[in-house]
Amino acid sequence: MQRAIAILIAVIVVAGLGFAGWLVLGRNPLAFAGGSTVALADYHEAAVTGVPAQLASADLVKRGEYLTHAADCQACHTAPGGAPFAGGFAFNMPFGTIYSTNITPDRQTGIGNYSDAEFLAAVHRGVRADGQKLYPAMPYASYALMTDADALAIKAYLFTLAPVNAPAKPNRVSWPFDQRPLIGLWNVAFNADQRFRPNTGRSPQWNRGAYLAEAMGHCGECHTPRNLAYAMDNHSKFAGALTAGWRAYNITSDKNSGLGDWSDGDVYLYLSTGHASGHGGAAGPMGEAADDSLSYLLPDDVHALVTYLRSIPAQASDLPRTVTTPAPASYKAGPAANADIRGEKIFASACASCHDWTGVSPVTGYATLTGVRAVNDPSAANVAQTVIHGVNRTTAAGKIFMPAFGEGYSDDDIAAVANYVTARFGAKGAHLTDKDVASLRKQATQ
Repeated sequence: MQRAIAILIAVIVVAGLGFAGWLVLGRNPLAFAGGSTVALADYHEAAVTGVPAQLASADLVKRGEYLTHAADCQACHTAPGGAPFAGGFAFNMPFGTIYSTNITPDRQTGIGNYSDAEFLAAVHRGVRADGQKLYPAMPYASYALMTDADALAIKAYLFTLAPVNAPAKPNRVSWPFDQRPLIGLWNVAFNADQRFRPNTGRSPQWNRGAYLAEAMGHCGECHTPRNLAYAMDNHSKFAGALTAGWRAYNITSDKNSGLGDWSDGDVYLYLSTGHASGHGGAAGPMGEAADDSLSYLLPDDVHALVTYLRSIPAQASDLPRTVTTPAPASYKAGPAANADIRGEKIFASACASCHDWTGVSPVTGYATLTGVRAVNDPSAANVAQTVIHGVNRTTAAGKIFMPAFGEGYSDDDIAAVANYVTARFGAKGAHLTDKDVASLRKQATQ
């Protein structure tokens, strides 16, 4: 009997260690590439960190400004309607709400008293100047790949901003997640705290793209699913995830659910402008990433990102193949939409004038629904969120605006029109309920 118990305990221990090892092995976002890597000091090809060659002679602050955009700091550290970089942006997690902090150089409430070493500790290890650990909503596990020089250039730029006195909002986190010392265990498992190492088997352009995507833009923080410990699961790298109530889509090379059927030009345009004809435009968090970060990158860097994204192994997800053929004007949607005439009536009164009954907008290509990934997503998460929050983007091409209907329409209304739009213009109609929409509202609350 004792032997049987001992064997059972051994099996449980081995299984537990195996599962823990599987979780930890999934933390390296560059493991898929294989090959050999070297320290930056031993890499003698073109520079793959820092700013592009066109800005190499710029002063520290100018380089820091570019890298701040590349790292997309503003989006997370700016509350809706608040001062840029003053914090207060809400991250709604399964275990509570975490607010971003003030990173203006205010000495009382910001980072004005941070030394270089303290700033690097926050960026790379998630440790504040007072020694408290930051929640990994701050993507320090990704920023750990960033070089010291690039992080300090960002600090130099942030210190030129106008100080804003904005005390931190108290987090609302349930037990045991409110016990900050436990974050230390998470860090041991999921933050190797190692700087970027170029891959000698890949081109300098690939390595530059890898650095921009992983160390700076932290794309995986939204586009990679999470494991049970809420760390990125790079076994399913870039396969898509639900983030803050929005669908961050599959950006692997899968032809059905990823970017496999996009041309390099399509990917380039989407990254640099937030829109690609035939594929739709960015909204929500991706719209912010396009407007606050990606649109500031120089063309060589965007091309490097395209090269890197093209190398990500295909990961299939549950999205059906995108419908790209316009619906006939006389087309009546399938049973999913006809089950609730309300959706068709709402579309007729509030949507058809811009989006048209065919899904091809007579007003602007940005309003065309045909081919858009959101309307081909059976969860209809992004369709519902776009109806709730609207679109208000400022791009190089001008203003992109769609009014928000979240205040004027009930959860039932939004579910009905989302179901109708996905059935009429997409590959498969959604079946959202009012409870689903209420949940999406809550997740996206800022």
